[in-house]
Amino acid sequence: MLQVQQVSFSYSDAITVSDIHFSLEKGQTLALIGESGCGKSTLLKLIYGLYDLNEGRIFWNEQEVLGPKFHLIPGMSYMKYLAQDFDLMPYITVAENVGKYLSNFYPEKKQARIAELLEVVEMTEWVDVKAKNLSGGQMQRVAIARVLALEPEVLLLDEPFSHIDNFRKNSLRRKLFRYLKEKEITTLIATHDSTDVLSFADAVLVLQQGKIIESGSPETIYSHPKSKYVASLFGDVNEIVVDGKVELIYPNQLQVVPESELKVVVTESYFRGSHYLIEGSRNDETFYFEHITAIPEGTFVFLQKISPETI
Repeated sequence: MLQVQQVSFSYSDAITVSDIHFSLEKGQTLALIGESGCGKSTLLKLIYGLYDLNEGRIFWNEQEVLGPKFHLIPGMSYMKYLAQDFDLMPYITVAENVGKYLSNFYPEKKQARIAELLEVVEMTEWVDVKAKNLSGGQMQRVAIARVLALEPEVLLLDEPFSHIDNFRKNSLRRKLFRYLKEKEITTLIATHDSTDVLSFADAVLVLQQGKIIESGSPETIYSHPKSKYVASLFGDVNEIVVDGKVELIYPNQLQVVPESELKVVVTESYFRGSHYLIEGSRNDETFYFEHITAIPEGTFVFLQKISPETI
């Protein structure tokens, strides 16, 4: 089990992360979400042991994670941390980068391991290409394979799919998170992408200004956000008074009805493939809802929250 106990840290006088505490079981995936600068990347580095804590303690299976004051080379051997800069060696091949830390004592076993990981990240075709000739997204996929080479107990991923094309990203995510589950690798992922959170995380921590403001399962946090800040991390959100109280409602939870208390004028229609995202306004407030077709600008429509039975 990973245990983070009342951790606080600052680079200078301003606190970067404050009173962070949570635990994570072996093999689980935890997503860290929040706006840029909220402390996600710093928290990953603290868990890896790259910095010394101001306060608190971190344990993995009762072994304490310690920082540079205690280790000549910072970072815990049983963990791997994938930063956003990849840190590949540009003048060696993809295979050589992935196998950099694998033993040469059993060359056939080493090559089989490299081939297995390149299959996971869909980079088999580039096995003999030098890293300097790869695109940013390809470098990121190679970097993912490299951190998995020695099969860490804990994997820390900082925006691991940020440079990868959307058409490739979905397949890669499914393969990678399936692999991590099969190998029971405990994973923490700092991400801005709601798909990483909703589809693959077992638990979520929401950070704001270095503090945890909400934690729980993806389903609970998405369905019952405690604030507009939390809800907005998953996309557009509306604040609407329903039965006398303000509710946070996503665009897919609103429907056009013949008549209701919420009347808006359509200002824009955005094509999203399977549907349109419609923007409307009322009294200087902006509302978003989904509709199967575009609605002409200037059209007045009535909106109503979709009941759970309808969904």
